[in-house]
Amino acid sequence: MSRLSHSEIHMVHRIGWLRAAVLGANDGLVSTASLVVGVAAAGSGRPEILIAGLAGLVAGAMSMAAGEYVSVSSQTDAEQADIARETEELKETPEAELDELTNIYVERGLDEDLARQVAVQLTEKDALGTHSRDELGISETVTAHPVQAALVSAATFAVGAVIPLIIASFAPTAQIAIIVALTTLVALAVLGGLGASAGGAGILKGAVRVTFWGALAMAATAVVGMIFGVTTG
Repeated sequence: MSRLSHSEIHMVHRIGWLRAAVLGANDGLVSTASLVVGVAAAGSGRPEILIAGLAGLVAGAMSMAAGEYVSVSSQTDAEQADIARETEELKETPEAELDELTNIYVERGLDEDLARQVAVQLTEKDALGTHSRDELGISETVTAHPVQAALVSAATFAVGAVIPLIIASFAPTAQIAIIVALTTLVALAVLGGLGASAGGAGILKGAVRVTFWGALAMAATAVVGMIFGVTTG
């Protein structure tokens, strides 16, 4: 029995916001947890630890938003420049552009006559859209959205950063560093697995990769905190 219609969910349809979301949450969790662990390892009290963590949350969220906006805006500028150039070429040399489109379809496996027919029909329907998609590789599913990426990055960074702050608020002061470190590793494993699963990759591989680098970051800041705690104590 054949299926007459079906819907497919492809990872490329959500890769833009998914990338920003996963990176934002991971960065928020790792950077804030590392900051909390480092300050706690230096022997600071709970108020100092929470102030440092909250400042890290705000600064990190703003930095993520700005960085993501600038990065994705650069991609958008490049796409718009390519589209503008293609628009001019379609006006000035339509036959050459038609030949170019035909050659693209030939290289993809169509015979020359069929490739020409496809190129002509698609050009008549939407010349710029066809060239943007098949020549430049630009389509609605992969088009960059700077504001969306910036907002998602900032929001998910803040969500990730809140976790170690909540733990630090309730954990015994003397055990903040170890409890925050352990809970962060668990959260990173879960987040890494979910991110890998949503992106179609292996769950275990994603979890291990994120957890390893998170543990390394927290260990580094703990060492720094202990060194400066001894020298200033």
